[in-house]
Amino acid sequence: MNPGVLIISHGSRDTSWVAIVDEGLSELSLREDLPVAVSFLELVEGRSIQDGIDSLEGQGVTDILVIPLFVSSGSTHVDEIAYALGVKDEPEKETDLQRFRVTARVHYGAPVDDDLDIAVMVWDKIRELSADPARETILLVGHGSMHAGFRQRWERGMSSLAERVRRVSGIAAADYALLSPDNVSDKVRYWREQGHEVLVAPIFLSEGYFTKNVIPGRLQGLIYKYTGKTLLPHPLLPHFIAAQVEEMLKRLRGGES
Repeated sequence: MNPGVLIISHGSRDTSWVAIVDEGLSELSLREDLPVAVSFLELVEGRSIQDGIDSLEGQGVTDILVIPLFVSSGSTHVDEIAYALGVKDEPEKETDLQRFRVTARVHYGAPVDDDLDIAVMVWDKIRELSADPARETILLVGHGSMHAGFRQRWERGMSSLAERVRRVSGIAAADYALLSPDNVSDKVRYWREQGHEVLVAPIFLSEGYFTKNVIPGRLQGLIYKYTGKTLLPHPLLPHFIAAQVEEMLKRLRGGES
């Protein structure tokens, strides 16, 4: 067995988006010296998932540990990538993504969801907004999904993450809202009616169109605090990935013995 790591995120035409992801992963330090490839689902030339697979297999990797670097297991991309890698026989939602050429064994990890490291990252990004914790609510805002099954996964993950953020921060309350289906403005109004200042935290990997345009647009005319700071860059991201790789290696080697 010769394992290697394939980290997959969405990708963007915005080179600064890609640079922030690369920067966030540049400090990745694994307990073992494993080959690592960072790939993107789309929009980044020369950095496709197939390019990553080919690179790892070209280095003799027999077992690919895949880290889907998406913020929710409710993302349809997490599902379609699993299908295209041969991890599952059929996708839950129709996809144009074709099966990848892969001869190594594929071991599929988990997206961000409600990991404690992520809760700490969220609080670090918005703690500067807090002035009166007893009268504040942190509102996590994620992309969400209109598709049955996927939407419920978004809701479960965001609800659990909100509770972790509340405990980490000591803020009076934490809640979540989704852009799809849209309930962002309703949540802000609700917490304002409770007499709370609302601190809005975008649950996105990197700054882009949604954090700069969509979220402020949905909140137009409302009173809230928002810096637009996303999860990356943050030094805890490499820790989150390294811990997942370590756990996958334990399971893999346990299955060998």
